Amino acid sequence: MDEQIIELESRIAFQDEAINSLSETVASQQEKLDTLISEMDGLKQKLKALEPSPLQDGDAEPPPPHY
Repeated sequence: MDEQIIELESRIAFQDEAINSLSETVASQQEKLDTLISEMDGLKQKLKALEPSPLQDGDAEPPPPHY
C-alpha cells in the first residue's frame, strides 16, 4: 500500500512539473503573439498612411493605337 501511495505522489509531482512547464510555455507564446499583433497593427497603419503611387493609374492611360 505504501508503494502505491509513493508511486501516486511521484506521478503527481511529475504532473505538477509538466503543468507548470506548459503554463510557462503558453504564457511566453502569448507574449510573443501580443508583440506580433502589435507590430502587425503598426505595419497596417504605415501602409494606410502611404501616399498613392506617383505613376499613372492604368485606366488613365489611353490604349495603344492598334486597338
